Formats: sequence, structure tokens, C-alpha cells
Amino acid sequence: MNRKMITYLLGRVLMAEFFLMIPSVAVGAIYLERATLSFIIPMLILVLAGLTFGIKKPENTAIYVREGFFIVAAAWIFMSLVGALPFYISSFEFFGGVSQFSCIWDCIFEIISGFTTTGASICPDPGILPKCILFWRSFSHWVGGMGVLVFVLAIIPMSDSMHLMKAEVPGPVVGKLVPKMRQTARILYAVYTVMTLVLIVFLCAGKMPLFEAICHSFGTAGTGGFSVRTEGIGYYNSAYIDVVLSIFMILFGINFNLFYLILIKRTREALRSEELRCYLLVVGAATFAVALNIYSIYQNAGISLRHAFFQVSSIITTTGYSTVDFALWPSLSQSIIVILMMVGACAGSTGGGLKVSRVLLLLKAFVQEMKHLLHPRSVTTVRLEGSPVENSVVRSTLAYFVIYVFIVVLSTLMISLDGFDLTTNLTAELSCLNNIGPGLGRVGPMENFSGFSPLSKVILSLNMLLGRLEIFPIIVFFSPGSWKKN
Repeated sequence: MNRKMITYLLGRVLMAEFFLMIPSVAVGAIYLERATLSFIIPMLILVLAGLTFGIKKPENTAIYVREGFFIVAAAWIFMSLVGALPFYISSFEFFGGVSQFSCIWDCIFEIISGFTTTGASICPDPGILPKCILFWRSFSHWVGGMGVLVFVLAIIPMSDSMHLMKAEVPGPVVGKLVPKMRQTARILYAVYTVMTLVLIVFLCAGKMPLFEAICHSFGTAGTGGFSVRTEGIGYYNSAYIDVVLSIFMILFGINFNLFYLILIKRTREALRSEELRCYLLVVGAATFAVALNIYSIYQNAGISLRHAFFQVSSIITTTGYSTVDFALWPSLSQSIIVILMMVGACAGSTGGGLKVSRVLLLLKAFVQEMKHLLHPRSVTTVRLEGSPVENSVVRSTLAYFVIYVFIVVLSTLMISLDGFDLTTNLTAELSCLNNIGPGLGRVGPMENFSGFSPLSKVILSLNMLLGRLEIFPIIVFFSPGSWKKN
């Protein structure tokens, strides 16, 4: 293992987090908040770590698969630990004394939920938090949505960066848009930034205050779901805002490679995407089914369709915003929502879940196996997007699903020690592992995760990291063999 390159890149990442905290400090200065001072200590830690480890580039800059996974996992863990400090420090009276966090574990849970774009919150009333803390909380969604390592790759020239990209960008297969990985990262962040700015303009046009429009745009772009309002998006009670956010949630759940194809005028190729068609089909079918099922509650087709489209868009993209308490909806609608939790958005998007492409691969692998059982001598190949899929990709997808189910079962059993009902425990686990936010029962859209014990919060925090980094980097990080030099 190239330890010098690992520490160098971690130093670079922590230095990047230093600069990422500056906008939150600026917000605090604008609103003259004492809580702004809570960023001083973590920023000092970050700049010292960055100057110590990230200045001198080692002679051997080679990065292989193991290093790539290890760097990504370590970067996210260390960023979360330091990123939680403003939450914790701001709770002291000298720094404002306004906090919704009872201990450091709550702060770590909240920032991991932010960086992993989960949106599961400890805060019963986020509206009373200082604006600089609210901004940092929402900005963490935007940073984590595309990936902090992708951000670093966009500004730092580096060889062998493909392994970092593979470890951080969600989906079973990651490829380059252009020959140079640095240019690919820049294209991704350019598209991401422009779409975020456009959404801010649309929300302001709907009479949402600028600060709130910025924070909710961060949450939508990163498919995170933190709101500055206790009632969530339902606070605004605006059909315009609901529709705008629904459309943009769907857009941010699409593979960003397709946006690049549209930009270079290969629109037909983008629209032929099998994953995109399946994704939109699932959204349409689920919206129609839920709208029919909840019509008896609202007695209005337009309102039923509006709420159904918003919640389906929010859950399948793993954003987690809510306009109503869907935990009170009929069991059919709740069942559809739980299924959408697991399916998730497209690969290469900011969304979580299993990913539509991975679900398609699993279904096609099942069909292939059935054909092989019926016709043992036949030769069949799994195809996706019109091309044959390598057996190694199919095997890794099957392995991922097996590990995914194992984690769901084990984690649900462990958090069950808190004594909550099965619906609460299972949907809390699915919500965190799939980076969604709200679940059902005691963790419904109008509830929060503060009732869990510190042990359960640690388990759920780990699940958020496992889900965002797609399991393997975290396993590599905690594997004893990964720490060996050779």
C-alpha cells in the first residue's frame, strides 16, 4: 500500500474541507451570528492537517484498487469527524447555545447524514438553529452529492485517478466522459453547479426566500433532503414549488453522463438509455398507482397526483423531502414507497439505493439463469444498454446484493435492541443504507431519529457510509489486511 500517497491525498481532502467551510462562515458573518465562531477550531484542525500532509507530493504517486477504496473511505470518515465539530461547538453558550444535539454522536450522525446525502436527522426543530449551521448542514448535501473526491480530482492533476472515481461514484460501472479523468470531473461538477443555480432561480420565482431556496437547492441537487423548516417542504403549501422540486429531483436522479451526451448534441443516444427508460417508467407507474390509492384521502385528483408525484420522486431519488405524512397513507402506497427505497435512482447520479441499472442486471441475470436451467446447452449473455455485460460485473452485482441483504438483516437485528417496532427498525435501516432520510413508524417524515440509542446511531451512521460508498470501500478500510504495506 502506498501510504505516503494516501496521507498526501487525505491532507488535500482535509484542506479542501477547510475551503468548503468558508461559505458557512460568510453566512454567519452576514447574519452576525455568534455561532460563526464555532467554525474556527475545526478550520484550524483542517488547515494544520492539510499543511502537514498535503503539501509535499510523494515521488511514488501510483494508486491501485486497494489504495483507491482506502482513500475514499478514510476521506469520508475524517471529513465527517471534523465536519461534526461546528454542530457540537455551537451548542455551548459562548457560541450561541442553540443546539438540537444532545451529544457528539448526534453531531456525527447529522453530518454523516449530510455528506452521504441521506437526510435522516436528529433535529426535532431545525428551524431554531443558527443560519450558518443550517447552511453547513445543507451544503454538506451538495458537497457529498457528486463526491468530495470528484471535487478534488477536478482541481488537482493526478495520475491513476480512475480507482478513486470508481470507489466514490455510485453504480456498478464507472467510465470516463473524456480521456482525462480530471476533465471528466470538471464536466460533472459544471453540469451539477449549473443545474443547482437554475433550481435556485426557479425556487426564488416561487417566492421562496433566497437563503431557503439555496439550502433546499443543495438538498435537491445532492438528493439529500435536509430542510430549514421543521414542516419540510409542506411548510410552503405551494403546488408550484412541489412540481419544480419534483422535476429537479427526477433530473438529479438521472445518470450525469446522459446530460453530457445531450450537451454534445447526442440527444438520441441519451434517450435510448435502457436505464433511463426503466427509471422513468417506474416513476410514472408508481405515481399513478399511489395517486389512485390515496384519492380516497384527498378527494381531489389534482392534489392526489401532486402529492403522489412529489413523494415518488423524493423516495426513488433518495432525496427524502416530504409534503405530507406518507406514514398515514394506505398500506399499498407505503409498500410502494418501501420498494422504491431499495430500487433508488440511476447509476452515476447523486441518488442512492441499489440503482436502477443494478436492479436491471439482477433481473436479467435471473432470466439468464432460468434459460440456462431449461436449456443447459444454450449460450446466453446478459446485455445492458445494448451491449454485453462482462461476467465479472454480473458477479460483483450479485455479490453486492448478497452483502446488501446481509447488512440489512444484521443491522435491523442490532438496532432492534432499542425496543422499537419492526416497521420502525426495518425502514430506519433501509432509509440509512439507501441514503433516503425518512422511513415509517417512529422515523416517519414528520418524526426524527433522536429516539435511538447512541449504539444504534453509530450503526445507522455506518450504514449511511456503506450505502453512499456502495459497501466495498468501507469493508476495505476496516479490513486488517488493507493496512499492510505490501
